[in-house]
Amino acid sequence: MRPHHGPKVQLPEDVEDRRDHHWRREETRRVETVVDAEAFIEQVGFAACLTDSRRPGPSLYVAVCGRRDATLPRHVQKDPETSHAWTLKDDMIRRGRVYYAKLGRGKATFIAPRLLPYFYSLWGMRRSEEARRLSKNARAVLRVLRREWEMGTSDLRADSGVKDRSAFTKALDELQAAMLVVPCDVVYEPTFTYLWTLSIGRFGDQLTRRANRDAALTEIARAFLTGAGTTIPGELARVTGLSRVEAGRGNRALVAEGIATSPARGVYVLTAPHFPHESN
Repeated sequence: MRPHHGPKVQLPEDVEDRRDHHWRREETRRVETVVDAEAFIEQVGFAACLTDSRRPGPSLYVAVCGRRDATLPRHVQKDPETSHAWTLKDDMIRRGRVYYAKLGRGKATFIAPRLLPYFYSLWGMRRSEEARRLSKNARAVLRVLRREWEMGTSDLRADSGVKDRSAFTKALDELQAAMLVVPCDVVYEPTFTYLWTLSIGRFGDQLTRRANRDAALTEIARAFLTGAGTTIPGELARVTGLSRVEAGRGNRALVAEGIATSPARGVYVLTAPHFPHESN
């Protein structure tokens, strides 16, 4: 069975039109090439990989479909749009121009380099914290990658000593969520595998820049509201994996700046937003 995400809130049509434009939910703006995909991530700031219209926020899959009501089919293996989104994801991983990893709540997320300092401020882990916060298995995997720098899944599992597949996957997810490790390539022959590397090796400039938590919350809220036009209660938290309290702090900072208003509790509206044709 497909997961139930609850009833979809009906947004005003001008808000949906803005999202259509910014999130590439239009036939004329759909993502077709890897260059399109990278430009899309740079524009929106961050996006999910394979979520559909039942989930809020920008999505590579929806942008590939180029329509507001895009829904993942039951048999994704045979679906050309899903396959194309997956291929573009692989290509972006190889090119290394946008960040890709499973972040908060296991969400596979693309991040534009300009927002990486802010995401790292919220989810990243300093080396001094690793012994206290990382599991034994995650530390074992990380030690191998720091020695070898880049390694395929099966070799990494063997060298780390984390032989159990589910335990190894959990360790890798933990390292991705802490923004320590990212996939850097995808290989399909002789068998499918990811190659893994250290995040700082690919995005050292961005991940060594410091940003305080309030600034991080504000900039992530700004990126989302710029594309969304209006955000409703709980929406930013669902899209990012932030708590509702912290998402609210980011949105209220935008109100304090005068670039957003809050006409109702948990609702934030961009002040005098550009019309779709005025922004790329």
